[in-house]
Amino acid sequence: MFRSSPLNSGSVSRRQALGFGVLGAATLAAALTGCGSTNADKPAANAVPEGFPSYYPADYSKIVDASKAEGGKLTIYSNTDQENWAPILRDFKAKYPWTQVSADNLDSDEVFQRQLSEMATGKAPADMLVSNAVQAWASYGEKSDTLMEYDSPETKRLPDYAQLMPNVWAMSLDPVGIAYNTALMKEAPTSIAGLAKTVTADAAGYKNKITTRDVKGAWGFTVSHAFAEGSSDAWTGLDEILPSARPESSSGTQKEKILSGEYVAGFFISSAVGYPAEKASGGLVKFVLPTDGTVVLGRGIGITPKAPHPATAKLFLDFVLSETGQNAVAEGGLSSYRDNVELSEGRHTYQEVEKLAGKDGIIRVPYTVVPDAEVTAFVSKWNAQLGS
Repeated sequence: MFRSSPLNSGSVSRRQALGFGVLGAATLAAALTGCGSTNADKPAANAVPEGFPSYYPADYSKIVDASKAEGGKLTIYSNTDQENWAPILRDFKAKYPWTQVSADNLDSDEVFQRQLSEMATGKAPADMLVSNAVQAWASYGEKSDTLMEYDSPETKRLPDYAQLMPNVWAMSLDPVGIAYNTALMKEAPTSIAGLAKTVTADAAGYKNKITTRDVKGAWGFTVSHAFAEGSSDAWTGLDEILPSARPESSSGTQKEKILSGEYVAGFFISSAVGYPAEKASGGLVKFVLPTDGTVVLGRGIGITPKAPHPATAKLFLDFVLSETGQNAVAEGGLSSYRDNVELSEGRHTYQEVEKLAGKDGIIRVPYTVVPDAEVTAFVSKWNAQLGS
């Protein structure tokens, strides 16, 4: 696991000898009081800037000043919906009023394709990348000069699994589940095996009424492959569901079609879409975590190598990983993972996933590249099973 370097924030104390002549008691007391007031008024040489935790470096104000000099602009390429971003951007703006953040919502693969294409031209406007497409992140990160090196002061306060690979942290740890239309499916599918049993019992009725993610895309491949590898009986259920399933390229499209009734249910739906959909639908859509294996993806966040606004990017990264930032992450429908996140209705955490799915039921996906031959074999097997 990659961790940040220890912070050089230790303090050096110094005592000054005071020489006194023959002084009366009152004069001595006054001298001591005056001395105390003078020292108290002097800021410590290594004091952390006001408004930041004590573990931040003493010169962190330089990053703040540099952000102001940059104009506070920040461009993010991400596959994250605006409703997920809203509380994060609101609270970041409240802390740093001079900032202006633009978070584009792109397809999972487009985040990296666009960045690499623009880097090749020498004009890459993105300051940060945010995506939970693990395979795409790992492939991108393998290339040279694709990420800025930075040690966030928050890293040492986070769980070991918060750093996904060098210079990439988890903004959230999002589970992947099953979403279904409660008006059309009366019996809740609590597992992939359970959904398979329901579909098999009425194969004609569920034909083309189930949706899953397109495994030709990085996100769809990652979650589907992870479940198949992480659950011992995975293919038993998948073999029964896939003939009734149709692929879609985004969870947002799946959500809309489940809401409209075009699909009765969808499996391997991102919780970033599933949780807000359940909340907004008034009970028409229900989102559940499969009890026979819940895939959890780290939503990676990193700074581009030649970010036009590097100081503001550092402020944003540190904010997202902070206690305040992680509370905003949870408010937006993503799953935060700091222990001190305030739990309330509508907020979700990784710790909650552990309770619902069980620690042994979580399939956490490492940020490593799956070999091309394995990808090709899996995609071929998967697509051969899909219905027409």
